[in-house]
Amino acid sequence: MRRARWVFGPLGAVVMAGAVNATGTGELADVSVGEFLARRRDDFERLMDGIRSVCRFDDAAMGIADEMGWFGEYEVDAAHLALYSGYLAATPEFLDRLDQPPAVRRMCRMAADLQLTEFLGALIGVAVQAEAEAEAETETDAGAGQGAARIVDVLVIACDLADPTGATAPAQAFRMWRVAQLPGTLDPRSHTPSYLKAGFRAYDEALETLLLGGA
Repeated sequence: MRRARWVFGPLGAVVMAGAVNATGTGELADVSVGEFLARRRDDFERLMDGIRSVCRFDDAAMGIADEMGWFGEYEVDAAHLALYSGYLAATPEFLDRLDQPPAVRRMCRMAADLQLTEFLGALIGVAVQAEAEAEAETETDAGAGQGAARIVDVLVIACDLADPTGATAPAQAFRMWRVAQLPGTLDPRSHTPSYLKAGFRAYDEALETLLLGGA
């Protein structure tokens, strides 16, 4: 269940950013996560089906999404945006203006960038581990990076939910993940097992080809 939380935590923040952006006003009083998801129901269902496939989640793991409470109606406030944007805009002299539209829009952009990066990292990490476990059980080598195309499908929907204007494109989210997270995983001093490092490298190469066109 821990793996499900890794994935659904940042996804909840992505959806929240999308709900704020969907208002077009930057006014937190106008935000309704429930209405936003109702309007985008088909996209959200395809997203969740993709996550189930990529991460090999069973019904219990998928049920964690409902338990976390981020995919229903709740009140979105400036503190949520400050948290999910990494407090990049929440300087002490700025705190009294966090609920104003310019600040909200700025935090929303930061939250979308940061949480899409975290979401993609979680998807890749869970996919690598799930594939390694499946191969160990069957004693076969199916080839690392086999879920890359499905991850791209999921990422495309997640980026569109966060901001349908294309401000954060899938290729951009991939490049942010690669420079923000991958070096620490592949560092020779990292405690990540070698077979997982190989899986991450395979996904990096496969995603680069799909999203950036390769070399």
